[in-house]
Order: sequence, then structure tokens, then C-alpha cells
Amino acid sequence: MTTIAANGLEIGYDAHGAGPPLVLLHGATSSGREDWAAQVPLFSRVFRVYLPDARGHGRTRWDAAAGFRYSDLVADLEAFVDAMGLETFHLAGFSMGAMTALQYAAQRPERLRTLLVAGITTQREPRASVARRLMDPERADREDPGWAAELAARHDPGQGEGAWRRLLPAIADDVARQPLLSPREMRRIELPTLVVIGDRDPFVPVDHAWGMMRQLPDGRLLVVPDCGHVVMVRRPGLFNEACASFYRSTAATARERAEFHPEHHVHPAPASELAQATPSHLAGDSQESDLDWLKEAAR
Repeated sequence: MTTIAANGLEIGYDAHGAGPPLVLLHGATSSGREDWAAQVPLFSRVFRVYLPDARGHGRTRWDAAAGFRYSDLVADLEAFVDAMGLETFHLAGFSMGAMTALQYAAQRPERLRTLLVAGITTQREPRASVARRLMDPERADREDPGWAAELAARHDPGQGEGAWRRLLPAIADDVARQPLLSPREMRRIELPTLVVIGDRDPFVPVDHAWGMMRQLPDGRLLVVPDCGHVVMVRRPGLFNEACASFYRSTAATARERAEFHPEHHVHPAPASELAQATPSHLAGDSQESDLDWLKEAAR
């Protein structure tokens, strides 16, 4: 098990590949290695990919009875990238991880090269109502025992037996109470950003995603047809190709942002963790297509 001390936690994480750093944040009740399983083999050909477990999830031990707030997840992310020695990096998040990524981007845009957020809205509803219904341990036991067994298998080894039963309602309560990002805060995210949504996502209506994209100074929108919440799991081929297009088309901007060093300096990690050179796959001036890039990277 790989862990690193950050923000008073021992954050469990996986790391793959070499290249510019890309941090992938998972959704509520899940883990990075599960949510991003279909992307890691491809992305790790181009990036140094980091997949930290959020507090209370997987290997990052935290009892949700002590409190669970998105502001803590943002602080955990800041501490994690500091501990890894990442001054600037690409950031992508899904659902809960996407909210963490958005809030971090609004606070520290100078540290990000690009941003990708999937399955999130900055509006309270319907996200809070859907979370309240789904994040109910008694409902899981009664109506979805298979999911309850998955949660136990995923979290009990790192969190202790039954810890997920405290985690679920704590997440739902935070979704209902957390401060929402304002349009002014969204406009602070002045970096290339891809907003991704399934057209049948119960948490996020398509018009919410469109509205978010319109508030972002350099936003793009991908609506995945005939797809629910977990876009990168349900439609990985389409999602991966769209990511290839996004990262190739923004490569020049990402390189420029990587050259900017914020006043907040961090202690460098070992050289193996800091391979910063942009691979030729992302050079941006190649004549090959996005699909060619995908095929080459996946070999």
C-alpha cells in the first residue's frame, strides 16, 4: 500500500506512467482505481497519473463521524500535491471529485494546467435530493444488497468494518449544506476546462452543465448520449477520445501555464515523480488526428 502524509492523514494513492502530472479524483463511495480504470492505461502513456483516495474512502483512513466536508477534501488535495512536489498539474474529477476539483480551481487556478470535471453541478438540486435518497445505508441493505457488499469490500479493509454506513449519510448531509460556487468564483477558473455530462445523469441536468460551461472563461462541453452518471465507465471509448482531443488542443496553453511558478513553492519530490517534459503525443502541432493519438498511446 502506497501512502503519503498530508493534512494530518495518511493518503493512500496509486501512481502510473511518466510525463506531466495528472491528478484524478474519484466520486463519492468509490475509489480512483475503480472510477478511472478505463482511463489509466491510456493516460499513463502520456502523463504521470496520480489517483489519491479521498478521506473516509479506500486506504485513506478517516471516520466520517468526525465530520465530512468538501472544504476538507480541497485542503487534502492541496496537501497531497504539495507533498508530491507538484507545483502545477492537470486535474480531473468525477462527481464528488469534480466538486473538489472545481472548488480547488476557483481558489488556486494558477497551479492548474487544465481542468476536467464530469458529473457535477454547482446548483443544489437535484444533486442533494438524489444523494439523500441513494446515500442511505438502510435502503442499500434493503433494496441493493449487492452494492452494500461492494461498499463493505471496498472500504472495510482500510476504514474498519461498517465505516461506510457512517460515510454515506455524512456525504449526503454535506451535499445539502456545502457552500455553492458563485458565477464570480467560476469566472476565476481562467484555464482550459472540459465539462462532461451524460444526457441521463440523475444528479446533473444537461442545462446545468451547459450553464457551468458558459460561466467558465475557457470552457468546453461534452454531452454523452444515452448515458447516466458514470460517463467514463459506461462510455469509455467516447470519453477517452474526447479527452485526447481536449488535451491535444490545449497542450500549448498547458505548457505556458506549467512555466508559471506561483509564490507558493513546494519541496520537490524525487525526480521520478516529476517528469515534466511534454511528450510528442501532446505537442499540439502534429498532423496526426486525435484518434491516431489514442491508438498510438494505447499500444
